[in-house]
Formats: sequence, C-alpha cells, structure tokens
Amino acid sequence: MNTTKTLCLLALGLLFQSNAHALESSASVKTTTLMKTTSSWDGTPIAYPAGQAEITGILVEIAPGGETGWHQHPVPSFGMLLEGELDVRLKDGSVKRLKAGDTLAEVVNTLHNGRNAGTTPLKLVVFYAGAVDKPLSVKEAQ
Repeated sequence: MNTTKTLCLLALGLLFQSNAHALESSASVKTTTLMKTTSSWDGTPIAYPAGQAEITGILVEIAPGGETGWHQHPVPSFGMLLEGELDVRLKDGSVKRLKAGDTLAEVVNTLHNGRNAGTTPLKLVVFYAGAVDKPLSVKEAQ
C-alpha cells in the first residue's frame, strides 16, 4: 500500500475513532478505534487552544539515528508511527518507545526530542489540533 493511501485511510480512521461512530458499520464500512484519550502520554490533560480552530496533518520522516531536536508543541497533537522505531525523550529522562502501528498523544508545552531508534527510516503521521496563526512546534531556546 502506498504512503498516500495509507495516510488517507489513517485520517479516515482517526476521524471516526470514538465509540459513537459518525458512520454506521456495514459490510463495506469498518471503523477501528486507534486512540481515545483525555491526556497526553505523560499524563497531562489535553486542552485546546483559543482562537479559530485549524487542523494540520504532517508526515514526518526521520533517517536512522536522526533526531528532531528539542522542541515543544503549544497545541495538542496525536500521531501514529507508520514505519520504524521512535524514542521520544523528555528532559527528565522519561522515554516513550514506539514501533510501527503505535499511536501517541503528544505532550503539550513540554520539551522533548524524537530520535529514530531503528536501522531503517521512520515515518510518523501527526495531526495537530491547533489554531490559525499559532505555531505547531517551537524549538528549544538556545
């Protein structure tokens, strides 16, 4: 299956992820809950930003051994690792390890670094529940 088709199917699955499905199940429509949470992976409650809502979906690709660099997200986001292995580390040393197929409710306003912990490129699709003119990611101040 190509990446575009996978992303489209993932997006559709994420749109209909609750137990109260927007579509009725039938022989040709199946919905599967990929994630349902009220907090990010570190236990912090999810809160939406003020302003005009804006949803953004991004495909992140990281080479083996590559890192995102320390950064934080001022808006809630969630993602699914499509390929590879990812370690997400907080400044306190906490690590969340993901493998292909795992989902993640990302930390908000918390510095973290993502690193490809595998030997192959990784692909991570991330959806941000942000607001117009609000950044999705902020690099650590040097």
